[in-house]
Formats: sequence, C-alpha cells, structure tokens
Amino acid sequence: MISSFEGPTRRDVLRAIGMMAGTAVLYQAMEVLGHAKETQFAGPPNLQGARPGTRVVVLGAGLAGMLAAYELAKAGYEVQILEYNNRPGGRNWSLYGGDTYTELGGATQKVGFAPGNYLNPGPWRIPYHHRALLHYCKAFGVALEPFIQMDQQALVHSSKAFGGKPMRYRELHADWDGNVAELLSKAIDNRALDSVMTKEDADRLRLALREWGALDQNFKYTKNYRSSRRRGFDRPQGGGVLGEPIPSEPHAFKDILDSGIWRVVSQHMSIDHQHAMFQPVGGMGMIGRGFAKQVEGKIKYNQKVTAISQQGGKVTVTHTDTGSGVTGTTEADYCVCTIPLSVLSQIDVDCNPALDAAIKAVPYSNSVKVGLEFKRRFWEEEEAIYGGISFTDREISMISYPSGKLHSDGPAVILGAYTFGPASYKFAGMTPEERIQRALEQGSVFHPGRYKEEFIGGATVAWSRSPFTLGCCAMWNEETRKEHYQTLCAVDNRLVLAGEHASYVGCWMEGAILSSLDAITRLHKRALEA
Repeated sequence: MISSFEGPTRRDVLRAIGMMAGTAVLYQAMEVLGHAKETQFAGPPNLQGARPGTRVVVLGAGLAGMLAAYELAKAGYEVQILEYNNRPGGRNWSLYGGDTYTELGGATQKVGFAPGNYLNPGPWRIPYHHRALLHYCKAFGVALEPFIQMDQQALVHSSKAFGGKPMRYRELHADWDGNVAELLSKAIDNRALDSVMTKEDADRLRLALREWGALDQNFKYTKNYRSSRRRGFDRPQGGGVLGEPIPSEPHAFKDILDSGIWRVVSQHMSIDHQHAMFQPVGGMGMIGRGFAKQVEGKIKYNQKVTAISQQGGKVTVTHTDTGSGVTGTTEADYCVCTIPLSVLSQIDVDCNPALDAAIKAVPYSNSVKVGLEFKRRFWEEEEAIYGGISFTDREISMISYPSGKLHSDGPAVILGAYTFGPASYKFAGMTPEERIQRALEQGSVFHPGRYKEEFIGGATVAWSRSPFTLGCCAMWNEETRKEHYQTLCAVDNRLVLAGEHASYVGCWMEGAILSSLDAITRLHKRALEA
C-alpha cells in the first residue's frame, strides 16, 4: 500500500516502473491509471442524407481508400477509385508463387513459392484490440486464424552472451524473472521499501515474488524443480523407471543481462504484440481482396496520379495509365486522397499552403522483409517450434515461423529478416539476391546445418524501393504532430486525406481504417452543408 503521507506520485510510480521493466510495462501501467487507451471504434459511420448524384473520387485502393468507397457508395454517393498498382490492397499485400515484383531501380523478382506459401511484405499480424479491422474482416468474409506472436521454444541470440550461442526464450525469460524476483525480495528484506509499503503488504509481496519468480523457500532462484518447471528440465518428465525429471541449472545473471532478454520480454508485453493476435488464412493480401469485392467495378487500376485540382467548384484529378501511357482526367465533387505522403508530396496538389506544408513535413521510415522457403518444417519436426519469433542482434533482427498449417508436410516459408533503421537501408542497397543470401547467412545461427541446406528460394521487399509508397509508413514526432497533424486531417475545400499517416495508430492497418471512417464522416458533413 502507498502511504498518503509524502508518498510517491503517479508520475513517480510510472517512472520507477519504466526504469525497472521498460516501456511496454510502463504502457500497461499507464492504461491501468487511465492514461492510455485502446483504438477507437464505435461502429460503421452514419452517412445518411447524401444528395443523389454527388460524385467522389478516391485516390488509392488500399484499405483506407476501399473502405471510404464502400461506405460512401452504401450511403448513395457515386464513387470511382484510381489505383496505381494492378491489384487492390496497397501495403496490405502478399507475394505468392507465380507473382512478379519490380522495385525501383529495375530489379525484378519472380516468386517461386510452392502453392499456398507466401510472404507478407507489409502488415503480417492483427492485434486483438484493433476492433475496426476485425469488424470489417468479419463483415466482408475474410477468414482469420491465430497468429502465434510468442513461442517459449523460440530462440534469442546475442553476439555478446553465451559465446554467441542462441538460447531458448523460455530459459532466458524464466531466469530473468527469477533473478529480478530474488533482487526485489532482498530489497524488501533490507527494508528498502518501508517508506511506501506497510509490513503486511511487504510480506504479501515477498510471497507473490516467490510464486512469480519460482524462488525456493529461502527466496533464492536456484536449480530445483520449481525453477525447472519454468525454464525446462535437463531430462524431461517421462514414464517408467527413468521418468523422474532432472532439474536444469539457471544461467548466470550477468549472462542474462548481456543477452538483452528484457527487450524481447517487453515486446511481448506491448499491447500491440500480446498473445491474442490474428492473421488472414492464406496471407495478409486476403484482406485487400475481401475489401475489393465490396467495391467491385469501382476500381480503375494502373493509374498514376500526377495532379489534383480544386478549381471551378469541382475536383479534377489528372492521371496516366502506367501501361499505355495515356493521360486522362477524372472529375468529381469531392476527393478522398489516401496516397502516402511520401508520394503525395511529389504530386501537384491544389490545396491551401498549410496543408501543403503538412504533406511535406512527415518523413517515412524504411524496412526490409525477406521470405525464405524451406523444403520442410524442420523447426517443428526437430525443435518443436510452432510459430513465434526468434530474435537476434544481427541485422536481420528476427525470424518468424509460420503460424498457419502447423504440423503439416511440404515446403514452408519463414520470415527470414525484418530490418529497421540503418540496417534496413543497408539491405535496401543490396540486390534482392544479396538480401536473401545475407538473411540465410545471419539466420543460420538459429538452425545450423539446416538453414542453408534445406533452403529452396526466397523473395524480398525493401519499402524504400517500393514505387507506390517510397517508404514503409509515416514517422510523426511530437513537434510535427503539434504543428501539422490537425491541418493534415482537416477537410480542405473539397479534398480530405486519409490513411495510417492521418492517425495515431501509425504503421497499422487499424490506423488507416479509423482515419478513413473519420475522414468520410467529416467530408459527408461538408457535402451536406454545401
């Protein structure tokens, strides 16, 4: 119990939690104290009263654009979508066997994955609290299945710990909890917490720490049955004469600290990466296909937008067919533009100077993904890893095992690299073949003797080389949001922007959808007032 007399403030408590456990636990504490919330979704928008014949042109057939078109058409608006690619979905996308992808610079990949296998270059998982996306997946018949975010059997690799040998997440997590619990129990014994806790609460906390950290009766984290129930046994439990398990020896706390395991643990505790996550059956691109069915006949593909005008009491969009080279125009009463700011900033947009400045103020991040196909699921057959993520301090950052078709025969695809920051630009500067080879080399640390030997082929996407986004997602900071965010989201005459860049759920599909619903609601109000 926290004393009311000169006790710590909420800010003090949050600071202490943040120092001890990292930002993920801090976020959870903030949520309990009412300072953080889940994403906002109150159901589909109410767009009643649309004037017959009112035309809206939507730029981009990503999720934000297609959802805007769907809800506007349902309300009675005449809608046309212009899309740069020859497919729907935007960054919601999967590469399958038989697909061809050409990146900026001209490198072309012909994907050779076995039927049913795929790489998700963009989004690859859906948090349980992204209610808007889940609502429309259900409404549009997009089948979902569990995405296994965390598997205790997966591996954590640090070049600074254990001689560079990967260790089981289960062992490191158990040893981290156990050692931290022992340290906290010592702090209680040393009366370090007397200023904020009663003796009764201190005793209860010590008992709780013993259970949480699997400590022994003397509040020590040692080699015994209790700790091995968490981290695993040297000899597992069995039957018959030799059925008795043999406990395992915990790692030295210094090695645990060197491994950086707390970063991995905190990621799984983040509200965006908790265990109840989903993925579409058959690849993330199934969501884009599901949305596209709802606006069938309204999408005009292979259209590169070059100018947006708001003169003459209407919107005029100039666009060029990327196949034939023919330039044309589309006129409408209003425009919903979902083109990423990285591309929109290079287009001639007729808007007020403040919106123009906002469009040009937000840079985009980069990431590179590499998909590696193997002859069989050796990680399941030989190491009992079913889904989940193995982490490394090498450039590839992580590998993710497939969550679908578990315990099946035949080839399967691992996400063999997911790079960010400087490493992503280093990877983007390589050819696709070089990225795949680098992912194989660095990923072999997890599965030596299997990784290169059972490799079949791969595919890779560097988002900074993507011609339709020129980056991964918008990177706001506190200053740019304060100066430009409200301007970016406001209706400018007959134009409104939507997409993950116009949300506080950046880099997620949920942000694109919530932004779209907000944008068309305000555009509808403007249309009724006109």
